[in-house]
Amino acid sequence: MATTNGARPSEGKDRERQVRRIFSEIAPRYDLLNHLLSLNVDRGWRKRAVDRLGWEDAPRGRFLDACAGTFDLSLELTGREGFQGEVMASDFAHPMLVQGLPKVASAPVAPVCGDSLHLPFPDRAFQGAMVAFGVRNLSNVGRGLEEFSRVLEPGRRLVILEFTEPPNPLLKSFYLFYFRRILPLVGRVVSGHPWAYTYLPESVKEFPGPPELSDMMREAGFREAGWELLTGGIAALHVGIR
Repeated sequence: MATTNGARPSEGKDRERQVRRIFSEIAPRYDLLNHLLSLNVDRGWRKRAVDRLGWEDAPRGRFLDACAGTFDLSLELTGREGFQGEVMASDFAHPMLVQGLPKVASAPVAPVCGDSLHLPFPDRAFQGAMVAFGVRNLSNVGRGLEEFSRVLEPGRRLVILEFTEPPNPLLKSFYLFYFRRILPLVGRVVSGHPWAYTYLPESVKEFPGPPELSDMMREAGFREAGWELLTGGIAALHVGIR
């Protein structure tokens, strides 16, 4: 179990409280740190995620952005030429949604303060769902995947973008050094938060790898669940069909 020093991710309700606290407290610097700490490659990852969503099959549809944060993924979708639908952007850390509101003032994005383990939407409400760097923060990943399955129409896609560990030993060594040494230091200095960016590498370390996550997606009701590695394997893009 984690303490407030963020040394190790918590479980269950303790994890929910920890994650909500972290993202509520770092909200003012969240966008800056996202782009700084990823060396801006996160923008390309989000573009790739939306490329795989299959929104073109329902350009006037309703789509879910779960664990939406400050709406970067929502805006990547709504900014696509030909998109005429709506994005419901759900996150349980209210300060994150508030921080991002100016970015979506003129976009078809509806912010919703909601928990991904108990989504406040009816069955089969969406023509697609996406999550960027949020699934690993769920206190019960399997339950979250079941909720995403519940709110999707049959035949529609769930796209998950998550960090993972590179398979190449040399790249993995560099990646782990950066994640465990450099990232927490920079994150602490820029955000002013004493332990939030220690939690991040620990949460990735504890999270299932791509094969295991794909198995969990199948168990939750997704067929053809698979993944591709991005940027040498420091992130993975998962796609499953409901």
